[in-house]
Amino acid sequence: MAWVALGPLIVYIAHDMNLAVNEKFTLVAIPVLAGALLRVPMGILADVIGAKRTGIIAQLVVIAATVSVWQFGLHSKFAIELFGLALGVGGASFAVALPQASRWYPPQYQGVVMGIAGAGNMGVVLDTLLAPTIAEHWGWQAVFGCLLLPMLMVLTYYIMAAKDAPGERKPISLKAYGALLKDSDSRWFMFFYFITFGGFVGLANALPLYFTVQYHVSGVAAGMLVALIVAFGSGFRPVGGMIADRIGGIRSLSILFGVVVAAYLVIAFMPEGPTAPTQAGWSLTELPRIAWTSVLLFSIGVLALGMGNGAVFQLIPLRFRHEIGLMTGLVGCAGGVGGFFLAQTLGTAKGMTGSFGAGFLFFGVLALLGFIGLAMVKVRWRTTWGAASGARV
Repeated sequence: MAWVALGPLIVYIAHDMNLAVNEKFTLVAIPVLAGALLRVPMGILADVIGAKRTGIIAQLVVIAATVSVWQFGLHSKFAIELFGLALGVGGASFAVALPQASRWYPPQYQGVVMGIAGAGNMGVVLDTLLAPTIAEHWGWQAVFGCLLLPMLMVLTYYIMAAKDAPGERKPISLKAYGALLKDSDSRWFMFFYFITFGGFVGLANALPLYFTVQYHVSGVAAGMLVALIVAFGSGFRPVGGMIADRIGGIRSLSILFGVVVAAYLVIAFMPEGPTAPTQAGWSLTELPRIAWTSVLLFSIGVLALGMGNGAVFQLIPLRFRHEIGLMTGLVGCAGGVGGFFLAQTLGTAKGMTGSFGAGFLFFGVLALLGFIGLAMVKVRWRTTWGAASGARV
């Protein structure tokens, strides 16, 4: 929730800074990139001092940054960038939470367990749904004051209830990450998660700004639309893992990639919406039909991306059972980088061509390459480590 707070608020925060559209897209992408790059060191720290201690430290860092912004605000582009780096610690915490959950459960439950843990993405829904309304009534700084309440509640409960899985911790070095990167399977998983999680978190950050620019909707209306869209991706991530447990991660991920390709390609050719009658933008009840059509397409695409996240993490523990901490860091890093590039690509496309279409075309092609890549490796995966795992691949 804290990780992507800049997305729905950037319109308000940068209102008086005279920033170009592509600069705003870059700002909302910074927490995503920081979250990606910090996953590896956070995963190493979790193996050294324990997942629970690392999780507590990460939450304290984000809480401290949030308190600072609540009290003192953000008065320059550089200040927003620094705050984005601090929020990235929230995104990097997946490198703690996912292996912490995974290590408690046997292989046949990995898909649903990792899906439930990853459904913490639902915090994005609260951001996009509530943040613009709070900003409209009490100012955007008040949003971060409100964020502190659930953050402190979660920290308290985490301290009391969370436990590290039994078993000896094995400290991991950067050399171990390098060795794992030499395995082609790890690179495939990174690419697939670059597409699925990168698409999800990139859109979650970029869509509030996208709707205000492309369809001229108000900040509150944009937040509500994105909350609806993101809810599909977050809510169905456990479903994606559960389906992958039943029919196999390769089969389910192949279907989901096909849906994502179709959604991206159609969205790429969607025309811009009509200009709103007031400077505030279209309200939710006044939205033109083209905007609702776009919401439907994004909902289908993000649902497939969210379920794809669950499918990828159904497969990873089957292939890398003893390196799940390492793989969570690597794959999560790739996913975060994917989110950064999606938001950055949309901003660049708009700045260079005056349209977002080229950005969506680019990621549609990436999803198509993911589909082709799965077709290339599925036989080898099913006849080697898939068969040995005893679970459906």
